[in-house]
Amino acid sequence: MSSATAHVILLAGPYGSGKSSLAARTGLPVLVLDDFYKDGDAPDLPRLPGGGTDWDSPGTWNADAAVAAVAELCARGAADIPVYDIAASAATGAVRLDLGGARVFVAEGVFAAEIAGRCRELGLLADALCLRGRPSTTARRRFLRDLREGRKSLPFLLRRGWHLMREERSIVARQVALGCHPCGRAEARQRVAAAVAGVRVPVEV
Repeated sequence: MSSATAHVILLAGPYGSGKSSLAARTGLPVLVLDDFYKDGDAPDLPRLPGGGTDWDSPGTWNADAAVAAVAELCARGAADIPVYDIAASAATGAVRLDLGGARVFVAEGVFAAEIAGRCRELGLLADALCLRGRPSTTARRRFLRDLREGRKSLPFLLRRGWHLMREERSIVARQVALGCHPCGRAEARQRVAAAVAGVRVPVEV
């Protein structure tokens, strides 16, 4: 039996699918799961054949720390959250996230689906969603965002963007297999509203 006083809506989806903007528009407290990336000098980072870090692998992300933060927010209503600088590939500090009494919050990130099963087992899950759309639209949105924010060099963004566009359907399929419901923005907003209203929505197992 869970002793949680709040519950989480996990919002997954490919890079650039609109997770952050949708989460912000819900008006709910938001936990940014991308802040749980491991530092670039961590010894257990997965590697690409050429020797570089495979930042698209869940192995670059600290799932245990993310689950612990979600659990603390659900139980206590507040938690200390790392602040991650993607350009520097390192955490640069921490902030206090306070739910302000909210009974539902959103945790969004590309690896959110990786913790759906654990959150469900702990009795913390209100819903788990995977935003999906056209790969070409996602790729354009992702490239413009990453270029604007100076996340990585232009050649890196072009190479990675092409790779992610080709892999987008398999990324969505994996997140669905991990327990997220695939949907567009309109349906996602409806399911968020249902969770806030306390309406039980089906969550895939």
